[in-house]
Amino acid sequence: MQPISDINPQGVERPNPSQIEREKLQQQRLQREKEEGYQTLVELCDLGEYDMAQQLANRQFYWGYEIVDGMVMERKRID
Repeated sequence: MQPISDINPQGVERPNPSQIEREKLQQQRLQREKEEGYQTLVELCDLGEYDMAQQLANRQFYWGYEIVDGMVMERKRID
């Protein structure tokens, strides 16, 4: 770690990612959130917390999951 006196405030900054790179990073983040959300819902159902899992699935609808008979299922898309 550099001492503050060695840091150049006018120095080289982190480069801004292009629009394509931003979209790719956003898609990766959303996919990671969806996978983590699935694991959380499964764990809640394994613990018998079906109502809590249902509430979480409803609040995080963009994960695309719902709780049916105590199991995590992909939500049917209505286009």
